[in-house]
Amino acid sequence: MKKWNAILIGSIFIGVGINGLLAPHHLLDGGMIGISLIANYTWGFQPGLVIIILSLPLYGLAWFYHRSYFYNSLHGMLISSFFIDAFSPIRHWTHPPLLLCALIGGFLVGTGIGIMLQQDTSTGGTDLLALIISKLTNLNVGIIIFLIDGIVIICGGLLLGGESFVYSLITIIAVGITTTFITITKRTQPAI
Repeated sequence: MKKWNAILIGSIFIGVGINGLLAPHHLLDGGMIGISLIANYTWGFQPGLVIIILSLPLYGLAWFYHRSYFYNSLHGMLISSFFIDAFSPIRHWTHPPLLLCALIGGFLVGTGIGIMLQQDTSTGGTDLLALIISKLTNLNVGIIIFLIDGIVIICGGLLLGGESFVYSLITIIAVGITTTFITITKRTQPAI
């Protein structure tokens, strides 16, 4: 039950952060969310649907190479993708200035991801790809995720312009700090 609550609450945070703060200013996150936002800004595709379609091959690999990750993140990916698309109407509301959108949007997305990670679930996506690459190469999974996120932000910056690139960097820093803080507090809490 805790895992399902974490997926639901985390997905709401992610959906609101993306649609309420990032998307109105064409800001990006890293990973699969960032790729789906690039597809949305460039071609108008629904980001949640893009996440699902692009994640299918990764989940196929996970089925063969890391089945527990497949089971623990599939429902997180599906539900968060649903909320990302379901909350798209809030893109048209009034929004705070760009810097606040980058910071608060990053905080909300990072909170959603952190809540899910606390219960050993996630949104899947490129984190899953990084896990598979790490197992094959013995590289640190955090470094691989950082490299993938960097590639996504650089590509997005080239497509969307310099301002989007700079503020998207602020967003991914806010996501990273928030996610780290939330997941560290889980490890430092005493077991009951």
